[in-house]
Amino acid sequence: MLDAVQIREVLEDDWQMVRDVRLRALREDPDAFGSSLAREEMFAENHWRMRLRSATTWVVDDGGTARGLVAMIQEPGSPTSDRHIVQLWVAPEARRQGKAWALLDAVWSAAKSQGAETVSLWVADGNHAAGDLFVRAGFERTTERHARSRDESQTEERLVLRIG
Repeated sequence: MLDAVQIREVLEDDWQMVRDVRLRALREDPDAFGSSLAREEMFAENHWRMRLRSATTWVVDDGGTARGLVAMIQEPGSPTSDRHIVQLWVAPEARRQGKAWALLDAVWSAAKSQGAETVSLWVADGNHAAGDLFVRAGFERTTERHARSRDESQTEERLVLRIG
């Protein structure tokens, strides 16, 4: 199913592609993210470029159209042996075709090559599709929870994958 598409790491000059797919993700699945469409629509080019300089990012590139993305960062305050996944999303028409798995594989490979021992992420309580995907991918649920920054009445849980 991944024959016609490519998972590729994007660089700063790909900021428009990343912006477009990120805004689509926020438009179509607004409750899955800690940010909002209104907030990110205000970002200028320099903000998108800065994001790509500070996070390793991959897209599902379908002939020049991004149909998914994921980014990996060194989360502030986390151990240096951990890499953190942010903004994993796949477009509805591209789901259930292995693209999320391929994006996770890109993160796993990069984290491992950097000597990381774990990969972690936060999943909003109630986002069962994402939680199930990550558990199937080998992530373990933790008891670590906190209020979501965008809406403190909602919580999210940290999941961790041991790779080292």
